[in-house]
Amino acid sequence: MNDVLDGIRVLEVAAWTFVPAAGAVLADWGADVIKVEHPKTGDPQRGLISSGLIPGGPGAVNYIIEQPNRGKRSIGLDIATDEGRELLYRLAERSDVFLTNFLPDVRRRLKIDVEHIRAVNPNIIYARGSGQGTRGPDADRGGYDGASFWARGGIAAALTPRDLDYPIGPRPAFGDLPGGMTIAGGIAAALFKRERTGVPSVVDVSLLGFAMWMLSPDVVASKLYGGDPLPKFSRTEAPNPLTNTYRTSDGRHVTLIMLQPDRFWPDLCRRIDRPDLIDDPRFADGMSRYENRAACVAELDTVFGSRTLAEWKEALADAEGVWAPVQTAAELHDDPQVVANGYVTEVKRDDGVTFPLVASPVNFDGADVVLQAAPEHGQHTEEILLELGCSWEDIAQHKESGAVL
Repeated sequence: MNDVLDGIRVLEVAAWTFVPAAGAVLADWGADVIKVEHPKTGDPQRGLISSGLIPGGPGAVNYIIEQPNRGKRSIGLDIATDEGRELLYRLAERSDVFLTNFLPDVRRRLKIDVEHIRAVNPNIIYARGSGQGTRGPDADRGGYDGASFWARGGIAAALTPRDLDYPIGPRPAFGDLPGGMTIAGGIAAALFKRERTGVPSVVDVSLLGFAMWMLSPDVVASKLYGGDPLPKFSRTEAPNPLTNTYRTSDGRHVTLIMLQPDRFWPDLCRRIDRPDLIDDPRFADGMSRYENRAACVAELDTVFGSRTLAEWKEALADAEGVWAPVQTAAELHDDPQVVANGYVTEVKRDDGVTFPLVASPVNFDGADVVLQAAPEHGQHTEEILLELGCSWEDIAQHKESGAVL
C-alpha cells in the first residue's frame, strides 16, 4: 500500500459516495481513515443491498459500499447524543482532517461545524463536500451527482445527442467518484500548506463546481460567443474523419483520435489496406478531407465494416496515431494495460469472499496498490475506543447508553 500519508488520521462523518470516495482515496494513500456511522442505521448506502438495486444473498458484495469505503475503519457512534459527541470530539483531537458532507443546518444542530471541531483541535483541516457550494440561495440544499453534477452542472445537456427527446442519464456515481478524488487532492494540498505554514485550511468542493470544471471549455466558450458555440456534428459530418468512431463487422467499434490528420493519414491508409486513398484528390490534405468529409467517412465506414474488432486490433497495433477499441466495463478486467498497471485489484473479505475493486488512479513510486475491503458497520468500534483510552467498562457503559454500537 502507498504510504505517502502514513501517520495522517482522517475523521470521516459522511455518507453515500461523493465525500466517502475522498476518504477512500486518502486511505489508498496510507491515511488512517475512521468512518463514523450511526450505531443503528450506518451509512444509508449499506441498505441498497436489501433494496433490490444490488443483488443480495450469500456471499453478496455491496460494491457501491465497497468502492468508496475500502481501507477504512468504522465506528458506530451516535453523535446526536452528548456522550457520542464527546467521543467524536476526542477523536477529532487526535485527527488531522475532519471530512463531512452533512448539510449546514445538520452540522450546526449536531455541533460539528467548523467552529465546534476547531474548538477541540485548532490545527485540524476541515473538508466539506456539497451539492451547490457554500454560498448562495441553494447552499443549504442537498444534492446528488445525478442532480447537482449531471443535470444542473450542464453535463447532461452537453452529452445528449440532438435527436433525443430526453437527456441521457449518468452511470452510478459518475460525478461522485472523480469529485471525491478532487476533494482528496484539496486535502493533500491543505496538509502541505499546514506543514509549511502551520495554518490549517477549510477545504470546499461542490458537485456543481466540479461539473463546471469538467465542462469548462463549453462554459467559457458559451459566454464568449453566445449560446452553444461548440457544434454537435453527426458522425457523418465529422470535420476530421480521423477523429471519429467506426463500426466493425462484428458490431463492435473503433475510435480514432488523430488530431494531426495530415501526419497520420498515410500511415492509417496503409494499415487499413487502402493505400490508394493517400493520393486520392478528395482526401489528399486536411482541407480536402473536410470538404469531402461525408465521402471520407463513408469510405472508412466500408473499410472498418469489413473486419472484426479482433482483426482491427491486430492491424492497428503499431499505428502511429492514437486509436482505441470501444470496450465494456467487463472487458476492462482483461485489458493488458489494466492488468499490468494494477488498475483493478482483488480484495478478500474476512468471510473469505473475494471481489475486484478499482484502485484510485494516482500511483507513487511505482508501488503496487494493495486494497482492503470496506469495514462492516461499526466493525472497529471497540478497537478505536480502546485507542482513545477507554476501558472495557467504559465501552460497556457507552454501549448500554446507545452512544456506540
